[in-house]
Amino acid sequence: MSVANKNLKYLRKLRGWTQDEFATKLNIKRSLLGAYEEERAEPRIDVLEVICDMFKLTLDELLRKDLSVESNSDNYLAKRRALKLAPVITHIPFVPVKAAAGYLAGYADHEFVDELNTFTLPMVSGGNYRAFEILGDSMLPTPSGSVIVGEKVDELESLKNNTACILVSRNDGIVYKRVQKNTKAKNKITLVSDNPTFQPYTINSDEVLEMWQAQYVISKTNVAQNWDVGQLVNIVANLQQQVDGMKKKIN
Repeated sequence: MSVANKNLKYLRKLRGWTQDEFATKLNIKRSLLGAYEEERAEPRIDVLEVICDMFKLTLDELLRKDLSVESNSDNYLAKRRALKLAPVITHIPFVPVKAAAGYLAGYADHEFVDELNTFTLPMVSGGNYRAFEILGDSMLPTPSGSVIVGEKVDELESLKNNTACILVSRNDGIVYKRVQKNTKAKNKITLVSDNPTFQPYTINSDEVLEMWQAQYVISKTNVAQNWDVGQLVNIVANLQQQVDGMKKKIN
């Protein structure tokens, strides 16, 4: 096993991560990480750079130094064990509603993203995260004005059905919906609201510029959604229509 491949496996085990967990943080498939660790493939330079940032290493250390070797009390292993106890700080860029239009034009521009305000969360370390402010009632009981912290989805195939995501698309802008994949037409996805008064709709998957799987919801504690009688009547009527439609299809 080459030094770089061996170091990947060593660092993963040092943090106590499974291959799935480490692969997710590196934005690669678990099978590819397995190939790296088993020396069936050489790690890509962009993957190695992410690992260097994550573990505060130089590329030279990762490529040339066996990090698992213990030689004295001041060895690398001791330093890495200390690092394991220290949190990896992830800065999360925040996209407020007022910046949504600009984000659609500059989402792929690193300089634009670098200009966004950032924050950190104690439970988030490693990975590629972004936060978006949402408006509207389509995802109630998540209230309007909430901030959704999402992790980047690079492949639609890896996403489980009915997962809540922030989608950045050419035609709809930035929306927060649950994603359902179409088994018959793989180039289509259906976006579903948690609030049943909003009808699901279908878009082409190639319209989606970015997708961020919702991991955390931040909302004000003094925001409480009050459902009036009219809203409840509409919800019940909408659900009844859906049930009637399903019965007709079955019959």
